[in-house]
Amino acid sequence: MCPQMNHDVNIFPKFVRRALCGSVLLGVLVGCEETIHLRGNTPDPQVVESIKPGAHKKADITRLLGSPSTIATFDKEVWYYIGGKVKTVSFFEPELLERKVVTVHFDKQGVVTGVNEKDASKNVEVSLIERETPTRGKELTILQQLIGNVGRFGTPKSFEEDQ
Repeated sequence: MCPQMNHDVNIFPKFVRRALCGSVLLGVLVGCEETIHLRGNTPDPQVVESIKPGAHKKADITRLLGSPSTIATFDKEVWYYIGGKVKTVSFFEPELLERKVVTVHFDKQGVVTGVNEKDASKNVEVSLIERETPTRGKELTILQQLIGNVGRFGTPKSFEEDQ
């Protein structure tokens, strides 16, 4: 006769199960905690107010505000300081709480001509249109494109003449 197996044997004691459930619950709660991230360079408003046009130069602005976030592409005499606060909660999309843009304008000699502050978090988001503009012309198959390009590759005559 075989001895009967006791099916009431519990692999994990009660306190281990409770500790495991508690740590899983704690992990879920901590994962859902919101986090505020400061991004960019947000200068102190009092320091920005202390900047006087005609009195400060680029070196002074770098000392007071730090390096700019970006410099204008076409007009190198405009510096931008961009910073903000973003809230994230676990896996949800981040939410913009605040975005400030400070613009410092200089003349050709590097002297400040103006300082502007803007709250960019109040901007309206522009929705894009998804439709496509039709193009005129022939639609060629891959074979027509390959055959059509035969003999087109080589050195251009104008390039040969320049040499």
